[in-house]
Amino acid sequence: MDDIIRRAVERAIGTMQEKLGEQLTVDDVARSAMFSKFHFSRVFQQATGVSPGRFLSAMRLAEAKRLLLCTATTAADISHRVGYNSVGTFSARFSRSVGVSPSGYRQLRGFLPRVPAGQIHPGTPAAPLRGQVHVPPETAPGMVFVGLFPGRITEGPPAAYTVLDAPGPYLLQRVPQGTWHLVAHGLVADEPNGTTYTCYRGPITVQPGAITEGVDLQLHPTRTFDPPVLLALPDLRVNSPAQVAV
Repeated sequence: MDDIIRRAVERAIGTMQEKLGEQLTVDDVARSAMFSKFHFSRVFQQATGVSPGRFLSAMRLAEAKRLLLCTATTAADISHRVGYNSVGTFSARFSRSVGVSPSGYRQLRGFLPRVPAGQIHPGTPAAPLRGQVHVPPETAPGMVFVGLFPGRITEGPPAAYTVLDAPGPYLLQRVPQGTWHLVAHGLVADEPNGTTYTCYRGPITVQPGAITEGVDLQLHPTRTFDPPVLLALPDLRVNSPAQVAV
């Protein structure tokens, strides 16, 4: 990625982070990047995989998740701090993206005992998808979540998912036909509160009755450009029980 574009997108994400409670527009963010609105939207999508508006919305909910876990602030106050005028709208969007209500997320301390995978209706064509999860040299992430989503942002029920004890081969047994985005998230095995690892792959087209093979994932340390993870995941820390589903 060109350094000029990288710095521009980083400035834009920094502006979003500083002004989550304000009514930011794409024009506002584009000006902070010193690009025209049209050019900015195009390069931001190329750098992050999502539009500026979707990225900002995800950042707001990610900050709400942090505040719910790290403060005693009420959900109503948090909703206003991250830019929502309606507590009801905030609660509905949070629940849809994270998989549990704001109060439930706080009670569960941020971890779901089981991820609510999307339901496949009887008769819906489905097929296996498999590949390998790789890690950089000299790193040893522990448990890894691998999930399939309609878009690049990890939110809402995945079409299919699995939790691996360690990087290596994965298998999603019944993937509905269609076009999906595959994501993986993990932690360094000996640093349970340290570096997170991420990988995105897609779009991937799954054909009915055909095994989709060789969809490998190369984990990297999570970067500024990676969209926030919204779905509450199982606890991936070392020695933490995590339920697996596909």
